[in-house]
Amino acid sequence: MNAVWLAAAAVALYLFGWLWYSRYLAERVYRLDPDFVTPAHRFRDGIDFVPTNKWVLWGHHFTSVAGAAPIIGPAIAIYWGWGPALAWVALGTVFAAGVHDFGALVLSARHRGQSVGTLANRLIGRRAKLLFLFIILILVLMVNAVFAWVIANLFISNPATVLPVLLQIPVALWIGYFVLRRGGRLLLPSLIALVLMYGTALLTTRIEWLQIDFVAWLGGEGTATFLFGLEAVSASFLLWIVLLLAYVYVASTLPVWKLLQPRDYINAQQLIFGLAILYLGLLIAQPEVTAPIFNTEAETSWFPLLFITIACGAISGFHGLVASGTSSKQLNRETDARTVGYLGALGEGALALIAIIAVATLFASQAEFLEGYSSFAAAGQGGVGNFVAGAAELASALAIPSDIAATLVALIIVCFAATTLDSAVRLLRYIIGELGVEYRVPQLAHRHVATSLAIGCTALLALLPDGGQGMGSGGYLLWPLFGTSNQLLAGITLMLISLWLYRKGRNPLPTLVPMIFLLAMTIWAMSEQVLLEWSGQRGADPQWLLFTCGALILVFALWILLEAIRLFRDRERLDALRDPNDEAGDEANETANRSD
Repeated sequence: MNAVWLAAAAVALYLFGWLWYSRYLAERVYRLDPDFVTPAHRFRDGIDFVPTNKWVLWGHHFTSVAGAAPIIGPAIAIYWGWGPALAWVALGTVFAAGVHDFGALVLSARHRGQSVGTLANRLIGRRAKLLFLFIILILVLMVNAVFAWVIANLFISNPATVLPVLLQIPVALWIGYFVLRRGGRLLLPSLIALVLMYGTALLTTRIEWLQIDFVAWLGGEGTATFLFGLEAVSASFLLWIVLLLAYVYVASTLPVWKLLQPRDYINAQQLIFGLAILYLGLLIAQPEVTAPIFNTEAETSWFPLLFITIACGAISGFHGLVASGTSSKQLNRETDARTVGYLGALGEGALALIAIIAVATLFASQAEFLEGYSSFAAAGQGGVGNFVAGAAELASALAIPSDIAATLVALIIVCFAATTLDSAVRLLRYIIGELGVEYRVPQLAHRHVATSLAIGCTALLALLPDGGQGMGSGGYLLWPLFGTSNQLLAGITLMLISLWLYRKGRNPLPTLVPMIFLLAMTIWAMSEQVLLEWSGQRGADPQWLLFTCGALILVFALWILLEAIRLFRDRERLDALRDPNDEAGDEANETANRSD
């Protein structure tokens, strides 16, 4: 089968989602108000609350959520065949991810820019809030630790990407000061920055002395170094993780207009450029799909594991954290939420789609595919490498040399992973601050205290234990929890949006249906993991750390769900939710908001 037809079918569904379904959500469900004074204006502080042009904010939101996950998940999930993976990416993006991201952004903007964890207190209760914050804390800490290792690994394996990434920082700072701060036009400076980055990448790919290669500088693989006697590769991981965390500390405490917004806008253009290359290469090459539509030799069933393997690119709870944690604080007009939230989800869906196609067309035959994806473990180990190779093949249709194409693909992955890491540390700082307020420890709400704790916890998890992949891989000890905890978070966020819609007397079905499906699939998958796999009931050695943490998250998620069910069964509390005085109070708050 020609892969172009697969892409065309999915893109047609994305166009339907943007042109019709998102408009229906904006006008009939979320009922966006162009006169509503957003938290960015009401609480403007020049640091976190900053009114931002919708395309600049779209760039921040898009690149914060579109890290390596929409590539890794689909590249692994194609193990079950391209059929289930493509169906979940296409349908999940339009009817779940877009609804979730858009809704979380609106819900937070309507409630002073508060995170979904804090909003659980108002919509369900204090116990639910604390349980929800615990799940979020574990999830974000995992993301921080693993993404630090991923970036370090890409720097070590692709030293040609380091200088272009470093160059992006001063250029973004320049754009922040001289363009965003002074209200100038951003498009041309960001395009110049993009040309500089890619031009530098071309040079570093071909000129070896421009590559920042710590392993070579420390004597090469196998050489003992001055850093605690570590071998050169391990020492390089240590150096990169320390440098990355130091950078992220500064980046996550700076006002968003100085570095976060201009760098994310550049990265958004970089992804658009990269996607344009890959899709244009697809149109020119018109490769055949060699992966099977269903892998009948798969040792594990895709149902329900598919829905936790592909998170970003279909629906992801981390998106709700970004939407309510940073994006809602920069929303200039409430009507911008459709572009930022829903179109951001569609952009990530386009990335997940090309990841599936790149892998599905990489192998010369179906037999070679089945050999490369002989087991789910093999899919996990080779997924990212297969995407890079497949994407390079698509780019080669535009006469781009394979070594340069590989550098550009790695550069895109590094930039997005770094953006996600920066936003995740900022989110962790907000969560620590909220916990400080909840437990009356006001010092934890201080920006630098909370950031120090966030960086310290990330460093401890990344560097102290060995996650099975050497120095700095400690986050991988908990990474098997990511898929299920992330999707539980998405389901609970949809539940909060549904409760809010019900309280406002609006139709909750667009959020309620994906919520029920997602929670059912995720609780099913997590129950199997906790009760059968990690407990050792299936014959493998027990994994007590994963079993304990997974059981806690599962219990907390079920507890939150029961709190919500109890709320719906409690007539008095239900009446309070629909009480006209309560609605009038909300309108009064919104009127006061406008007057501010």
